Amino acid sequence: MRIPRALHAEFEAKFLSVSVPYIQAAQGIVSVSVGRPTKWAPDEYAMISAWPNEDALRSFAEASWNLAIIPDGMERYVSECWEYHYESFS
Repeated sequence: MRIPRALHAEFEAKFLSVSVPYIQAAQGIVSVSVGRPTKWAPDEYAMISAWPNEDALRSFAEASWNLAIIPDGMERYVSECWEYHYESFS
């Protein structure tokens, strides 16, 4: 997700206190990791969640399982957002 630089500090505090706990409380979640911007992508944050299977993800996200779920109040920080799904093969 892309967050305007002027909102980084405020976003990080809210992200850790609102978005991360929201995902961590989901039934079936295995893990969640977050990443902050680097010099190569100075306004991009990432949230990586692991689920035991697609059914668990679909159960949590329902019909919008292939779209980013942004908790109420967090949308004000996000200038752009994208969602990708991968299957583990290790």
